[in-house]
Amino acid sequence: MKIEKGNGEKKEKGCFGFVIFSVGLICVALLLSNISTGLRGNVNKISYSDFWEAIEAGTLKEVNIVDKSTILGKVLANNGQYVSFSVEIPYEDPNLISALNEKDVMIYGQTTKPSLIEKILGYLPWIFSVLLILLIMRNQAAHNSSGMKFSESRAKIYDKTKSTVKFDDVAGQKEAKEELAEIVDFLKYPTKYEKIGAKIPHGILLVGNPGTGKTLLARAVAGEAGVNFLHISGSDFVEMFVGVGASRVRNLFAQARKMSPCVIFIDEIDAVGRARGAGLGGGHDEREQTLNQILVEMDGFEKTEGVIVLAATNRPDVLDQALLRPGRFDRQVTVAMPDIKEREAILQVHVKKVPVSEEFDIKKLARATSGMSGADLSNIVNEAAIYAARKNKNIVENAEFEEARDKVLMGIARKSLVLSDKDKLMTAYHESGHALPYYFLENATNLHKVTIIPRERALGVTVGLPKEDSYTHTKGQLEDKLVIMFGGYVAERLIYGETTTGTQNDLQQATELAHRMVCQWGMSKLGAICYNNDEEPVFMGKEMAKRKGLSDYAAEEIDKAVREILKEAENRTEKILSENKEKLDILAKTLVEKETLDDNEIKELLGF
Repeated sequence: MKIEKGNGEKKEKGCFGFVIFSVGLICVALLLSNISTGLRGNVNKISYSDFWEAIEAGTLKEVNIVDKSTILGKVLANNGQYVSFSVEIPYEDPNLISALNEKDVMIYGQTTKPSLIEKILGYLPWIFSVLLILLIMRNQAAHNSSGMKFSESRAKIYDKTKSTVKFDDVAGQKEAKEELAEIVDFLKYPTKYEKIGAKIPHGILLVGNPGTGKTLLARAVAGEAGVNFLHISGSDFVEMFVGVGASRVRNLFAQARKMSPCVIFIDEIDAVGRARGAGLGGGHDEREQTLNQILVEMDGFEKTEGVIVLAATNRPDVLDQALLRPGRFDRQVTVAMPDIKEREAILQVHVKKVPVSEEFDIKKLARATSGMSGADLSNIVNEAAIYAARKNKNIVENAEFEEARDKVLMGIARKSLVLSDKDKLMTAYHESGHALPYYFLENATNLHKVTIIPRERALGVTVGLPKEDSYTHTKGQLEDKLVIMFGGYVAERLIYGETTTGTQNDLQQATELAHRMVCQWGMSKLGAICYNNDEEPVFMGKEMAKRKGLSDYAAEEIDKAVREILKEAENRTEKILSENKEKLDILAKTLVEKETLDDNEIKELLGF
């Protein structure tokens, strides 16, 4: 549920209001005090010494002693008129009455009662104290109330009248949308399924890599069905206090039942749904209690409640099996990485938001972004628009999209890095060694471009462009890929007689690929056998017992097979570059001059 204004803000407003009220109360008190003083009229105040001089001179007519502290009277003035005066008695004077009697002064006595205004002024401190106590009690009650809200659900509620995301807004993912269309139909027409006795799944798990659009699909389900949508992350349940997460789960499902029909979407459910009783660090009471409550709540669903739970994760293998059994998350929907057609459709959605040139080739960009998610594609379009704005352009052209793609794939260009002529030429030969084999290998992809502009930690980059998406690779394709990887290493040795540290990443990737060919894919003399991959991380403690090391003999044979594959690739690379050394020299020197060459420019330069 939505959290409204924070308690801290309310407390600040309450304190501020109390300060304003107190200041106003003091002003009123001062005003009343002035009024009370003014009600006494215009009376001349004289000193006590002057008062005694008047007594001795015999000019007093009468006096009125008020409360034994003030004397009011009339004294004869120089003009022969009696004027009123007042004097404060500073101390108890035993000679005062006798002196007045000797001069035949009329003496009166008076005990005054406080006026209404004076009474109010006397009660002001008490009123102020009572108001302060009430304010403290109010703040304490608000604090206790916020403590109770600590266990309430933190789900964000999207009202059905404001849900505008539809399946049409989700480009690609045809199979996932078809699978989720049944959920939409159930939320719209539940009686159709109830009549025939069908039970719609209580929970659907969306599985896919980050950025593939799992959250967008969940919102589209609610938007298509026209129901409310409650969105919460798995980490919002977990707190340091045991039981808070379970309380939030109860509150979430209670809220959902009141809003039925609706969709609950739990993002990153693996934050709270990992397998219980496993892991090297022991259990986690709060997380396990929260998971138990989720299991109980999903078991308690009735088929007529109309509440569907969608959850998203990119690690379904670490989830608790009780969470995946029928009756809870009955169905898993795979949200796959987009293929070339889907990437084009996704780009179409994002390109609508920016002005592009008529020459913009969206199909080429879709080909050049193989393996990217929808979030990556959105980022490329945004980066391209930023580049165009920097150049004060009104439209985004191919150059900006190319630059944005390179930034997302390889990092920002380090144009401020100045290389010496020697390092620049050596880098050009290295990248030319990667680029040249593309034109002599049967199973290699097309070359896209080669550049010696430094990016991130690389001084140069050679990029291939596949004709189409490929989901499997043959042995021949992998062997040709190894030849391309060895291109920089062999070119340096062929030209300079030695290699540089710039070959580290190439050799590392080549070694890893050859190792997988031997241990996982059976592409070596060892035959069709799969050895344990010690590089895979351990996520659950129960896997530790299953992992077995290799024997010394097997490890030695694997090393031999890996070396043979790498040596064969190195020899093939050396043969290609040696036989075409003249082309290698031309390509490297031209690269030094132009810094970046694409496929068409290289073909024209070398006559392919």
